[in-house]
Amino acid sequence: MKAARFLEQGGDLQVVDMDKPTPKSNEILIKVEACGVCHSDVFVKQGAMGNEFPRTPGHEVVGIIEELGENVTSLKKGQRVGIGWHGGHCFTCDPCRRGKFINCENAKVSGISYDGGYAEYMTAPYEAAASIPDELKSTEAAPLLCAGITVYNGMRNAGLRAGDTVAVQGIGGLGHLAIQYANKMGMRTIAISTSEDKKKLALELGAHEFIATDDVDAVEKLQELGGADLIVATAPHADAISSIVDGLAMDGTMLLIAATADNVEVSPMQLLQARKSLKGWPSGTAPDSEDTLNFSAMTGTKPMIEEFALKDAKEAFEKMMNNETRFRAVLNMSL
Repeated sequence: MKAARFLEQGGDLQVVDMDKPTPKSNEILIKVEACGVCHSDVFVKQGAMGNEFPRTPGHEVVGIIEELGENVTSLKKGQRVGIGWHGGHCFTCDPCRRGKFINCENAKVSGISYDGGYAEYMTAPYEAAASIPDELKSTEAAPLLCAGITVYNGMRNAGLRAGDTVAVQGIGGLGHLAIQYANKMGMRTIAISTSEDKKKLALELGAHEFIATDDVDAVEKLQELGGADLIVATAPHADAISSIVDGLAMDGTMLLIAATADNVEVSPMQLLQARKSLKGWPSGTAPDSEDTLNFSAMTGTKPMIEEFALKDAKEAFEKMMNNETRFRAVLNMSL
């Protein structure tokens, strides 16, 4: 089979020929149909999470089960499934025993702990597999297994009620989905971007209000609108996130899902008087992915994608890293 791999730390992706993998007793073999190209794949290139080299990245994978390990009984050959960031758990550590599989002390990450979906085939633990609804194309479903679940699962666990005000900071790979989800969940939706360039798109996606931070003070505008019950921080710019904390309403929450290593600066006084809070949320497990996919299919929520052939994986990765893709790059194995 062919696979796009990082052969060494810091190196570029290279498409190589390698042996088709064989599933272990608790694994499945997937014939990959599509795989999203995510910014977190740079961690694989850097070896930032301790992955071995060479390594095939990819944690937004959709494909068909071709072979089952001998102990796998809950899935079927020919079933279309997805593999997201959470790539398996041990079932035996304390978080697993309490049902908190996303917090497994021995959790695996697809494309980091083992080879991922930038390939014609991959293997994965059976518990990492999520069923894909028929209404979604494989190329549409792939980004929802990371970008989609990260936004949807965080928002639905934020204590919202229909009619609450949700502000989405950033209109990119995560933000363009967050706007759609907030609208479809019945929220008053406010999109925040730097300029007016994305206003038309934001309104088409479902935003009821648009704030361009180059033109107006975002905090003042949010407070004029009554304050945000939830601000979804999707753009990984710590200064931009810090600058809009005061736009929260009383009991409001800043949901931090933008993966930035920089510090977000907030003083206790900004939070104390109005009982505001900061909250993080990890992506989710396979059942969470299924919930995300089913809600997306039911409401017509889809990512905006640009498709690439596997042979062009290096180009897809570089365009994604340079913020030149609108908004999610996807490897389509049929191209």
